[in-house]
Amino acid sequence: MKPGRLACALAALALLVPACTAPTPAPPVAPTPAPPAPGAQRGTPGWEITNPGPEHAIEGYADRTSALPGDTVRLFVSTTAARFTVTAFRMGAYAGSDALRVWQSAPVPGRVQAPAVVQAPTSTVVAPWQPSLEVPTRGWAPGDYLLRLDGDNQAQQYVPLTVRTPSNAGRIVLVNAVTTWQAYNRWGGYSLYDSPGGRKAQRSRAVSFDRPYQARDMRGAGDFLYFELPMVWFAESLGLPLGYATDVDLHADPHLLDDARAVITLGHDEYWSSAMRANVTAARDRGVNLAFLGGNEIYRHIRFAPSATGPDRVEIDYKSFGEDPARLTDPLEATPEWRSPPYPRPESVLLGNFYQCNPVHADLVAAAEQNWLLAGIVHTGQHLRGLVGDEYERVDLAVPTPRPIEVLFHSPVTCGGKPDFADTTYYTTTSGAAVFSAGTQYWICGLDPGCPQSRGDAGAGAAIRAITERLLRAYAAGPTGAVHPAADNLAALGIH
Repeated sequence: MKPGRLACALAALALLVPACTAPTPAPPVAPTPAPPAPGAQRGTPGWEITNPGPEHAIEGYADRTSALPGDTVRLFVSTTAARFTVTAFRMGAYAGSDALRVWQSAPVPGRVQAPAVVQAPTSTVVAPWQPSLEVPTRGWAPGDYLLRLDGDNQAQQYVPLTVRTPSNAGRIVLVNAVTTWQAYNRWGGYSLYDSPGGRKAQRSRAVSFDRPYQARDMRGAGDFLYFELPMVWFAESLGLPLGYATDVDLHADPHLLDDARAVITLGHDEYWSSAMRANVTAARDRGVNLAFLGGNEIYRHIRFAPSATGPDRVEIDYKSFGEDPARLTDPLEATPEWRSPPYPRPESVLLGNFYQCNPVHADLVAAAEQNWLLAGIVHTGQHLRGLVGDEYERVDLAVPTPRPIEVLFHSPVTCGGKPDFADTTYYTTTSGAAVFSAGTQYWICGLDPGCPQSRGDAGAGAAIRAITERLLRAYAAGPTGAVHPAADNLAALGIH
């Protein structure tokens, strides 16, 4: 792993500022066979964006969040450049780089496409563009890809694409949280949080995947670079059998997790549909292990609708039962928070812990050195500097909580002036499944030796990497709870 990945990503982010025609097929420069296993060859240096250019200099989106190997993907690109190229990089554990170039288009004529349209009554922004080119994925290995747009005006942006695994049998499935990326995406002025005038009451009630991700903060790549890439690299570096999917796939395909060994959600996976939750719960109850590596999962309840581009391209979240018209036709699919009335279904039922507050910045504090994940790596009371934040979860017995559950880190925090604890938890089920929940968004940062949050504490990152490796290797072997049952320690920690 290259030291400083997250620090470099943050530094690069600081540089950012804010008649139908048939798609033009763009053949690759040379046929590219399916890449070998990550780590078996050198990667491709220079995949990073070095010049994002001014706002809207070049930007684009794909007609799907994921594709099967061999699918053809349409790209919609708008640019002030006369010509541009697209280069596809598979992101992973390659020697000397985090990426491998697998394809490049011929030069494509550029054009400035139609301005954004804001659809009433939900303030849904769409980019009503014509397709610019087709990207063939024949021979591409499953994995996470960044398609880099390079204009002859020197501007660059990404378009993310997941090439999903046709069968996840025997695999640890890494899930890209594209629903959360899109919820925070402000391209066109609106997100599920904000409006152009800053008035949250005028925010979107539905957001569309038919638009680019914003340049500022996202570089067109959603939240992949900060919240997900370090885990992709780390998991691939272990040589374990991995599968790849997005949470839209998790929603659409009830068989996605058939015979999988584990499901891993990454650093910020807040927005879940009913089908996503039902499919993951069913997998757990069949013995599939789960790991949640963020600090605010399964908090927002969403549902999907189609767009002109395809199914499940519109993500709906009113954040209110009373405002959502679905309350009259399908009240269980109305979209207050999962925990909220009139049909509360707290996330703790699946996670074990329960979202509390943000922002916080605190140390992880070990609380269970006897646990198989921590034994020989950390001792009780040991601090891992800076690795609780920005959002956190704790065990809260006022809401439904699976038992037995073991708190591995019990970390004092203060949020909004109130003292509290952040809890990293582990519980096991009668199916044999194990469920790990980090309870902090900085867990994945800790996988990178250059994690800025740990402020130079090399021991913090080494511990997180050792614990995560132990977890993944056990998960790859099958139902981990049958081998390592949780030892409930809530009473010993004064949690009641």
